Amino acid sequence: MFRTLRRPDVLAVTLAAAGILAITMGIRQSQGLFISPMNTSTGLGVASISFALAIGQFAWGVIQPVAGAAADRYGPRIVLIAGLIALALGSAITPFMDSGFGLTVSLGLLFAMGSGAASFSVLIGAAAQRLPLESRGAASGVINAGGSFGQFVFAPLLQKLIQLTGWMGAMWAMAAMTLLALPLVNKLTGTQRTPVHHHHEEDTGALRAIRNAFKDRSYILLHAGFFTCGFHIAFLVTHLPGEVDLCGLPPSVASWSLAIIGLANVFGSLYAGSCVSRYRSKYVLAAMYGSRVLLIALYLLLPKTDWTFYAFAAGLGFTWLATVPPTATIVSKLFGVRYLATLFGMTLLSHQIGGFLGAWLGGLSLTMLGDYSWMWYADMALASFAALINLPIKEAPVRAATAAA
Repeated sequence: MFRTLRRPDVLAVTLAAAGILAITMGIRQSQGLFISPMNTSTGLGVASISFALAIGQFAWGVIQPVAGAAADRYGPRIVLIAGLIALALGSAITPFMDSGFGLTVSLGLLFAMGSGAASFSVLIGAAAQRLPLESRGAASGVINAGGSFGQFVFAPLLQKLIQLTGWMGAMWAMAAMTLLALPLVNKLTGTQRTPVHHHHEEDTGALRAIRNAFKDRSYILLHAGFFTCGFHIAFLVTHLPGEVDLCGLPPSVASWSLAIIGLANVFGSLYAGSCVSRYRSKYVLAAMYGSRVLLIALYLLLPKTDWTFYAFAAGLGFTWLATVPPTATIVSKLFGVRYLATLFGMTLLSHQIGGFLGAWLGGLSLTMLGDYSWMWYADMALASFAALINLPIKEAPVRAATAAA
């Protein structure tokens, strides 16, 4: 199916969006590596640092529909540039923060909102409007894989920088690396070679589009499932290094586990992009969420060695952010692409409300109970719920949806 991306203009748009996401998501998904060295250096406590990162999870979600609506109205270029600058600024000023409030401002607001503005909703929406209909499914898989590849690259790189330069030096290096995404914005948003395709959809206005969407039961169910996905991912990306430490293993196991998650999700995202062109996306999502229940159960039963973590990371990584292409596909099937960035951004907000709880409650669990046991059980219960809640979604068959479009 990836032959639909062979046209040079289509490939340029797709790879530019994937490259931006590789940088913003690779940096964002590696934040958990900083908790321990920041705690040692500042003495603020794991719970305080986790709360700042939890605020970041929520802020990343809040900015998605706002950035998506701005991109739909004014174009994605200015939104992406502003997001990248805010992300770089948040990274650069974090080493100067010596309080929980300061970390909340730098990491919880600037860093998170900057990475969110240059993330899924704006990038997938911008690409969808600049690609022909038959290329959008494959492109969403490639773009999503870019974010996962970024995690594979940045997790071990930042861990090594923390070891060599300290966590402050690694933060400043992140700020510099963020600015490398700026030249890719022109490749994605250039209008001469990438004309916008609205596919003759009615322009009802963003607010009316949101109101109409929330009247649709399937859209509500999609939000509920994506909420649990956010809880799962934020808990793991924030607290997997702490789990590794509790098991008496070195920090390198955590960084390589995060890298393996990213590498596995490259293949998972590409596979998800191909699946949405053959199967109903709600079944793809149900299978992904169900697999997480089984993987966590196996992890809890196995001895905690480095290879257990690597195998666990590979299994989870295959579905890690591979939920994005089928979720975005369902939104586009239900409502078209004119306000895809806005409406998909709203689902990402639900995702990040779950993310806030996953990051924050993980820190509370460690502080109050001494481990993450109850978080694992909660994660399994929510993943089971997500698998079931997607099944009643009213989604047109793949061939019927393509013919209608």
